[in-house]
Order: sequence, then C-alpha cells, then structure tokens
Amino acid sequence: MTVLDDLESRPGSTTSLLRTVIGLYLRRLGGWISSADLVALLEHLDVPAARTRTAIARVKQKGLLTPGARDGAAGYALRPDAIGMLAKGDRRIFAARSMEPGDPWCLVSFTLPEEQRQLRHQLRRRLSGIGCGTVSPALWICPDFLAGEVEDILDELGIRASATLFRTERPRVAGELRGAVAEWWDLDTLAERHREAIAGLTALLEAPPGASPDPGADAFARYLRGVDVWRPLPYLDPGLPSDLLPADWPGARSTALFAELTARHAEASQAFVTASVTRDAASLSRRSVPGSPRSRPDACESTG
Repeated sequence: MTVLDDLESRPGSTTSLLRTVIGLYLRRLGGWISSADLVALLEHLDVPAARTRTAIARVKQKGLLTPGARDGAAGYALRPDAIGMLAKGDRRIFAARSMEPGDPWCLVSFTLPEEQRQLRHQLRRRLSGIGCGTVSPALWICPDFLAGEVEDILDELGIRASATLFRTERPRVAGELRGAVAEWWDLDTLAERHREAIAGLTALLEAPPGASPDPGADAFARYLRGVDVWRPLPYLDPGLPSDLLPADWPGARSTALFAELTARHAEASQAFVTASVTRDAASLSRRSVPGSPRSRPDACESTG
C-alpha cells in the first residue's frame, strides 16, 4: 500500500489535526503511542475523545497507523511504509523551496490509453497535489526540483514507461510567460489559500494565553494548529519565481508567519508532548484498573 498524506482533509478538522500530531511527533516517540495518550493530546486541542477515535479509524484505513498493544496498553504504530511519506512531508513543510528566474523547469509528458483512464485520473490528481501546472491534459510542468517527486508518483502508479520528463530552461510562449503561468496554475485560488493561512497564523500568534495554566500545553495547541493550517500550502504552491507572480503575492507573508510561529512554539510543544507521553507511560499501571476502558487492549478499536 502506498501511504499518501490526506491533504483533502480540511485544516482544523479532527482528521487533519490527528494526522498533524502523528506527522510531527510519532516518529520522535519511537513510532508508537498508546491510545490513551493520543486521545489526551487531541483533548488539548478541544477535540472530544469520541471524535478522535473516529478519526483514528479513518487514518487506519488510509494506511498510516496499525493497532498494536505494548505492555498491556492499547496503542498504534506507524506503518513502515508511512515513514517515507512523512519524510517527504517534512521537506515540503519545513524546507519549502522557491525558484529563481534562471532555474530549470521540468516538463512531464505522458500517454495512457483509454482503458487506463482511471490511472490518468490518478496521475493528474497526484501531479496537481504536488504543485504541478497543466499546460495541456497530457503535458504538465513544475520546477525541476520537483522532478524526483514526479518520478516517485510514476513509479508508484506503475506507469513510468508511459511518461517522459524533460529538463528545460525558461519556457518560451507566445506573449508573456507570466500570462501563461496564470493559465497553467490557478493562482487566484492559491493566493486565497495563502491569505487564509495568514489570517489563521496571525490569530495564533496574537491571541492571549488560553485558560490552561500550563504554558507547554498552550504552546502545543498553538503550534499544532499552526502547522495544521500551513501544512497543505507547500504542496499546492510549487514555489514559482517571483517575477512570474502577481506583485501582491501573499506567499512570502504566510511563509514568514509560519517561521515565526515555529521559532516561538516548536521547542516548547515538543517538550510538552515528550513529557506528557513519558509521564503517562510511567504511570500507566497505576491508572489502568481491571475492567476500565483504558485497560482493555481493544478499547479504541470500536470504530475500526
């Protein structure tokens, strides 16, 4: 199974918040977390336990988690084939790249017969999902630094022999390249997504401290929600050269706000998660009593 990031989940939804928690912290916790700790972390984001369990069932079906008990505690482990997807996500989310005017481009040409139209649909959806633009239905374009991700998609779909990638200099079009770029990518929608991120990140940075007396919990909630707001953008935005974008392009502002949020809260958020999970693991035997939902290995599997 190829594990994909569920970018169709709406930022702020329970499923999206859960995937953000998993992507940020589960590898750092050794790839496994108890059901109770996962539910408790989402409770710090004001998500009820029942909704968290429903979201867990969804990400299990998507191939991200697999259930498994440790030391009598029900929990979930990352599927081994999810590690690569999360590593790619790290590079996108925390090391987003942008083209300079002289940087190379990549053209993706493919031919798939009518009997493989479902694969055509999947390929176009996947290319769009990593920020490629549409020159024509069978010719797509992206910055050359995305060529490796394009190759991965072709390999995963089993259609590498049906496609050819061209590394090229700045495209030559009739008229201005800026106008062609505006046709190849939906820049209006992308700009609106940046403006939404700016509003969300600004609110998280400017909001007064919450009701929680624990500053670590407050940092966790702010940072987690901020990453969740930002996470889809580095996939949708390919990082086009600034001279081909509108003069009022909001991408630089949203990027700067995310960097500020990370600088303020990432370290404290990590410390809070590590301390919470370690503390809970150490006291698990004292909190688990026979017959309680927390002591049953299948306690969080009812929605699966």
